[in-house]
Amino acid sequence: MTDAVLSPARVALVGNPNSGKTALFNALTGSRQKVANYAGVTVERKEGVVVTPQGRSLFVLDLPGTYSLRARSPDEAVTRDAVLGQLAGETPPDVIVCVADATNLRLVLRLILELRQVGRPLVLALNMYDIAQRQGLRIDLEGLSRELGAPIVTTVATRKRGIDDLVAQIDAATLTAAQTGDNHWSTPDAGQIRDAHREAQRIMKAYVRPPEHPDTLTGKIDSLLLHPVAGLAILLALLFVMFQAVFTWATPIMDLIDGSFTALGGLVAHWMPDGMLRSLIVDGVIAGVGSVLVFLPQILILFLFIIMLEDSGYMARAAFLMDRIMGGAGLHGRAFIPLLSSFACAIPGIMSTRVIDSRRDRLTTILVAPLMTCSARIPVYTLIIGAVIPHRTVFGFASLQGLVMFGLYAAGILSALGASFVMRRFFWRGMSEPFMMELPTYKAPDPANVARQLIQRGQIFISRAGRIILPLMVVVWFLSTFPGPPAGATLPAIDYSLAGMIGHVLQPLLAPIGFNWQMTIALVPGMAAREVAVAALGTVYAVGGADGASLSSILAHQWSLGSGLAFLAWYIFAPQCVATLGVVKRETNSWKWPTIMFLYMITLAYLAALIVYQTAAALGAG
Repeated sequence: MTDAVLSPARVALVGNPNSGKTALFNALTGSRQKVANYAGVTVERKEGVVVTPQGRSLFVLDLPGTYSLRARSPDEAVTRDAVLGQLAGETPPDVIVCVADATNLRLVLRLILELRQVGRPLVLALNMYDIAQRQGLRIDLEGLSRELGAPIVTTVATRKRGIDDLVAQIDAATLTAAQTGDNHWSTPDAGQIRDAHREAQRIMKAYVRPPEHPDTLTGKIDSLLLHPVAGLAILLALLFVMFQAVFTWATPIMDLIDGSFTALGGLVAHWMPDGMLRSLIVDGVIAGVGSVLVFLPQILILFLFIIMLEDSGYMARAAFLMDRIMGGAGLHGRAFIPLLSSFACAIPGIMSTRVIDSRRDRLTTILVAPLMTCSARIPVYTLIIGAVIPHRTVFGFASLQGLVMFGLYAAGILSALGASFVMRRFFWRGMSEPFMMELPTYKAPDPANVARQLIQRGQIFISRAGRIILPLMVVVWFLSTFPGPPAGATLPAIDYSLAGMIGHVLQPLLAPIGFNWQMTIALVPGMAAREVAVAALGTVYAVGGADGASLSSILAHQWSLGSGLAFLAWYIFAPQCVATLGVVKRETNSWKWPTIMFLYMITLAYLAALIVYQTAAALGAG
């Protein structure tokens, strides 16, 4: 076998949204994946490796979903440029694999006709073929393959069916890569688009017969889940259960992690001699990082719900339900997916606004996305709620703390809708473009895919603890420890440290909203990442001499209810994440928009905290 046969090949996966393309990518590459960004843009780049039986390495690129190479959004532009070999630093693919939902070939046929003009070997993967068979959908595979000039492989990505056949076809197609024609694709005009649409309809009519057993179950389920009243009630109930689970399910594991870090700190303090090194390790590293990692179970539970909703096909229905509400607030229907993604992290949420065609609608979504309650706020919320809100059951079944958490999420959603309404009413008047989205069929989430994504999210969170939180906690420890107290000092040593000095200088600015100097200090490193504020509080109070007690119990004794609620109100709005501002700058290619975002969010944060604290003080809870 020659070296040429064994040379690596590049494979691009292209397909409509919700075609199962990413599931097929996971089935092909398994754990041999890496995620980065394309050069010069913030679009996520997912590449994996599969080795053929002949020993050839196939580098598989999972491209963003698209309906056409015309590229009406930044995500679709990346797919177009990757297919055409026009991305900086990227070579053209040797083989293009078009992934199609076998139950819905109408739209993908137009995309296939465009891909055929690119001049690269083309393989068609008919995914979800088991569902098509159950529906009695009859597809003339041989005739369709001849018509399209491309081999067809039927697959069921979630069960890894057809994967070996697909790899074999890709391997065979790489041998013809050097014999393919030139690229004849160009941006079509209106007439060419109509011609392509008619051609796709002709092919559909000739080779695909209607299903003998239509999927009536999906229709019956949608009649309930998409009902304008019952559907919204179900969506709210799902969100309510999700936030209740974040508290109730995670508690035992959180207690175990908290106890482990407390025991580790006590063990190190027992065996190490008293001194700066012991203080650094116990008060800086263990207390700081441990106070953040304890919230890992809650973050994983939140992601579990989001992943399950996405994989089941319900997320698209939720976007459809929210379209009317969001349209009333001046948001495009497609903004729901970026905003929901922002529950996990505002950064991928902002990046995913590239699916919105209109620049005005995209900017509106970018500016309000950080108001959605991201997972980085969970450590702050759960710490303060646990400290100032009683652990009590209300209405006979609901956790009061869970209700407060639900209220914080609701406040973030309502504030995002309100901010977008103001922006569209006073700055960007005009109607949003109509919302059109293909609703995928319902399917059971793949446990392996869910587990893989949860592991990836957990690794990202732990990595942040190592790369961001740990170095910052060393800085906070240093500021909280040096210089030492002068001779005859009567206050705690931390009051004389650099952190104490900074906190006391800034505290008068935040006194009207009920923040003490420790809270003020926590906000500064918290600009790097919101959850760092928790680690900073853990280090400040540990250095301050509050040994042996959990951070939550310390805050319960030293913070008033008004101060705790004001701190929560601040974090609903405050732009406590420099990385988010940086992504906004990259997405908009201007410092204007991140500056506007910072100013309006910091103003809202101060006003909200002021109202909450002053109201609590007036009621005697300040």
